[in-house]
Amino acid sequence: MGDRVHRALREGKARTSELKGRVPDPTELRERVPELRERVPELRERGAELGRRGSELARQRYAKMDVRWARWAPVRELREALLSFGLGPMIDWYTRSRTYGREVFETLEHPVILVANHSSHLDTPAILRALPRRWRQRTAVAAAADYFYRSRMNAYGVALLFNTVPLARNGGGMGGGATDHVDRLIEQRWNLVMYPEGTRSRDGDIHKLRSGAAVLAAQHGLAIVPIFVHGTHDAMPPGQSWPKRLPGRFFSRRHPVDVHFGAPIWPGADEPPSDVMARVRAYLDREAGVEPPAPVIPAPALDAPVLVDPLPVADPVRAAEEEALLRFERVPERRARNAV
Repeated sequence: MGDRVHRALREGKARTSELKGRVPDPTELRERVPELRERVPELRERGAELGRRGSELARQRYAKMDVRWARWAPVRELREALLSFGLGPMIDWYTRSRTYGREVFETLEHPVILVANHSSHLDTPAILRALPRRWRQRTAVAAAADYFYRSRMNAYGVALLFNTVPLARNGGGMGGGATDHVDRLIEQRWNLVMYPEGTRSRDGDIHKLRSGAAVLAAQHGLAIVPIFVHGTHDAMPPGQSWPKRLPGRFFSRRHPVDVHFGAPIWPGADEPPSDVMARVRAYLDREAGVEPPAPVIPAPALDAPVLVDPLPVADPVRAAEEEALLRFERVPERRARNAV
């Protein structure tokens, strides 16, 4: 046991000496400072070049994933038929849909960003069917590239049914060439449905909203139409591959599904994207019946001066008037005593 301890100590000392030998001399480092400073422009240029190459690779990757033929006129008509006579009636067996606020589209023009909460795979068909026909046929749906575009056949299927476009959801921002295909889509006056939560809510509650929709809306000068979808989580929550009806005493029943369209939200000049999404969140919480958080009133510091309301200053004129009125009211009383 003692030999092993001594051997370990010797090896540790030898390793320490080896590491000390690798530490550069401070004098040598100071001598290399001018050389490193001269290389700063070169390193910056190399960094910029790597960034451009990365953007180009991302642009090519997402352009390759995008199924552009899904937006051709014949495919749009086929998709309309599938939603109206195939997928739609099948979903109606499990859900009973109601739409509120659709009149908002009477005052808007293409394109807009449609931002909705997300808790089920039924959200997309519910939103598309709730849109007016002329809006539905000019609307694409942002879909997670790492989920729906893992295989080409899967990408073809969702693009045919819902006109999806691939979008990253890893929180890496909206730049770097990954949204160039989305920018072209918006420039061609296509509306875009986005789910800022990034994934389906497992408990049905609304979770943190990312700011990508606000960034796109500000870049293109578009309005955001908030959408609150209720009931789809009960009909088909995450982890369930097919919707189910509600159990009943004698017969099963359909799940009620409501789609609410809110008033358009326009990003202000130089307004931070987080503030725009806070307004979207306020609408979603209001429709969901979530109480806004109570304002936090900070407690006064212990050494802060205590402000006391000053005593009211007596008004001599008002005091004289009140005294005269009191004396006038007491005149009958005094006369009665004198008569006795």
